Amino acid sequence: MSIEFMLTTLIVVITPGTGVLYTMAAGLSRGTRASFVAAVGCTLGIVPHMAAAITGLAAVLQASPTAFQVLKYLGVGYLLYMAWAAIRDKDALTVAEDTEPRSAGRVILSGILINILNPKLTIFFFAFLPQFVSQTDPNAFVRMIALSGVFMLATLVVFIGYGQFAVMIRKHVIARPNVLTWIRRAFGVAFVGLAARLAFE
Repeated sequence: MSIEFMLTTLIVVITPGTGVLYTMAAGLSRGTRASFVAAVGCTLGIVPHMAAAITGLAAVLQASPTAFQVLKYLGVGYLLYMAWAAIRDKDALTVAEDTEPRSAGRVILSGILINILNPKLTIFFFAFLPQFVSQTDPNAFVRMIALSGVFMLATLVVFIGYGQFAVMIRKHVIARPNVLTWIRRAFGVAFVGLAARLAFE
C-alpha cells in the first residue's frame, strides 16, 4: 500500500460532498446512531461505482455520452429533492432529546442513493485505481479490490468523524428554532450547489 495512495484517498474522502452533508444532517437531527448508519449507507453507495470501475463498465459510460447524461441528471434530480426536503420538511432536521429515530433501512437507503446516483464516482474510480496497479501485475484484479476496500474503510471512518462532530454541536442548537431554520436552509442551499456543479460539469 503506497503512501501516495493513502494520501490521495484521504484528500478525496475528507473533501466535503453530498455524503458528508447527509451524514452531518443525520447527526444533527437524530444523534450518534443516525450519523453512524448514514455513514454506512453512504459508504455502501460507493460499491457500485467501484464495481463498475473494476469490471470496465466505466469505460462504457465514458464512451456513451447518453448513458452518462442519464445517470448524471438522475443524480441532479435526487440532490434537488434532498434540497427541497431539507428546506421544506421541518422534521428532516429537528434536534430534540426525545426525537424518534428513523429506521436504519431508510437512512441507509437514502445514503446509498446519494452516492449511487453520482456518475462522477464511477469515472473517478476508473481513473483512480489503475494508477496504483501495475498492468503487468498478475494479481491486478485482486489488488484493485483490496485498494477499493481500503478506500471504503477510509470513507467510513472519515464520515463517522464528520457525523460525530455534528453530534457534538447538536446540544448547542437544541431548542433554538432560528438556528435550526438556518441550518436547514444551509443544507438545502448546499445540496442545490452540489446539484448545479454536477449538472454543469
